[in-house]
Amino acid sequence: MTFDVIIRNGLWFDGTGRAPATRTLGIRDGIVAAVSAGPLDEAGCPDVIDADGKWVLPGFIDVHTHYDAEVLLDPGLRESVRHGVTTVLLGNCSLSTVYASSEDAADLFSRVEAVPRQYVLGALEAKKCWTTPAEYVAALDELPLGPNVASMLGHSDLRTAVLGLDRATTDDVRPTDAELDRMATMLEKALDAGLLGMSGMDAAIDKLDGDRYRSRALPSTFATWRERRRLIAVLRKRGRILQSAPNVKSPISALLFFLSSSRMLGRRSGVRMSLLVSADAKSAPAAVHVFGPGTRLLNKLLGSSVRFQHLPVPFELYSDGIDLPVFEEFGAGTAALHLRDQLERNELLADTEYRRRFRRSFDRKKLGPSLWHRDFHDAVIVECPDESLIGKSFGQIADERGLHPLDAFLDVLVENGERNVRWTTIVANHRPKHLDRLAAEPSIHMGFSDAGAHLRNMAFYNYALRLLKRTRDADRAGRPFLTIEHAVHRLTAEVADWFGVPAGTLREGDRADFVVVDPAGLDASVDAYHESEVPFYGGLSRMVNRNDAAVVATGVNGSVVFRNGEFVEGYARGAGSGHFLRAGVAQPRRARTTL
Repeated sequence: MTFDVIIRNGLWFDGTGRAPATRTLGIRDGIVAAVSAGPLDEAGCPDVIDADGKWVLPGFIDVHTHYDAEVLLDPGLRESVRHGVTTVLLGNCSLSTVYASSEDAADLFSRVEAVPRQYVLGALEAKKCWTTPAEYVAALDELPLGPNVASMLGHSDLRTAVLGLDRATTDDVRPTDAELDRMATMLEKALDAGLLGMSGMDAAIDKLDGDRYRSRALPSTFATWRERRRLIAVLRKRGRILQSAPNVKSPISALLFFLSSSRMLGRRSGVRMSLLVSADAKSAPAAVHVFGPGTRLLNKLLGSSVRFQHLPVPFELYSDGIDLPVFEEFGAGTAALHLRDQLERNELLADTEYRRRFRRSFDRKKLGPSLWHRDFHDAVIVECPDESLIGKSFGQIADERGLHPLDAFLDVLVENGERNVRWTTIVANHRPKHLDRLAAEPSIHMGFSDAGAHLRNMAFYNYALRLLKRTRDADRAGRPFLTIEHAVHRLTAEVADWFGVPAGTLREGDRADFVVVDPAGLDASVDAYHESEVPFYGGLSRMVNRNDAAVVATGVNGSVVFRNGEFVEGYARGAGSGHFLRAGVAQPRRARTTL
């Protein structure tokens, strides 16, 4: 029989961590039909990829995306696919669009993930044709998906559907026993439909959008541990996963997740958990020394199954004025972000009493845990109407003007128009030695790209390629921290197994999700800054990656969808080969569409 695709003479990594070997792969009907040490018969094969000198890998799995709205508007999800990602997970951080109404889901999602609300709401009003999880799964599977998609059910989505958005975000409201039972039943139905588990959010930094309940915290942050344990019991019974984030303001919060995951107290099994986030944060430079050992120790003592997500690249943020989620840590920051009108916001930022409150909060917060280092000397202006300020830090400007750094920051925003001042800083993963140690730490797994969200703040769509570059470069320099095959395993089968996704390996009989990487293309371009217009978000210019020299080809379900910097013909018109991957349904699955 002929093959649909042959990948000839590449250095093949199967995703399990085994050493690579030079092999030729034959793909038929979306499945890896042959892995051969010798040549395969190319007669009649319409697509032969010469991978001599290249790496042939399982497609990367991005376990932390917020594509929940974008997948409805542009199912190709190109910014991930062009960098070798063949499976993405939706429904993170308590946010999904399974149960909540379109308006409620838009209010939950838009401000948290920094995506224009009008387009999120428009997408849901135009495309939402489901009322049950089974219908949601079927609707997504009918889309011309570029990559494969899997999803979790968001706790905020679930809580809103049962309590209503008002009650779900009111501090003294507790669900009745009947409402808790209803939540548990609805979670069961989502798991029956093939969702991987549930996602939550315990940290109250994220706020609602819209006009009705604007600036309230997400519903899941109002849940008691009685409610959380009730839902975690469902996950335990079904062997499914929880993704969440502890409340950094509460030292006991993380411990409660470990205890809830535990196999102790007569429980037959633990619950796998993926928590945010393991990083070498500038705000807590000593934490990197205890994070991994502490997690391993607690897992051993308590019989828990907890890992923390890690972004294996420097955590660089950009911001247009004050439009950055870290400012939600301050009451004064939330007050400014509450105002959408530019003139009203500028007037507030110039107000003397407002600034006094902001300074008090800003200085006091330096004493406690935080996401941002709050060092304006480490925050550099990259765009500004006053060109004399470009390249300067706000701290430098404060020194020149004899001001408190926060006052200098606010002055620059007011003088130039708040959203006209673009600046950047690195908040974590800035020390290469510790970044390498984290990449090899067994208590973490790779994730937290936030692909599809924070469109003007970050672009980590190609973090997998950047990790492979660092791994290869370290090996060449004689200071290896991972083997290439271990790095590939961490980016593919390891996270697939933890989340219960039927993907991640590239062996004979597996679904043919693959990426062919040219190691010569793993150069400085993988770290370069770019922007690209997003037509389905009203022409918004978002941060993206454009290092197309690294990826020779990306294949999903046996179909090559991206090659040599270009998507295949028909991709822009909506042709795709991805599927919705249901938990408990083992790969392979025959491809539905061949491009």
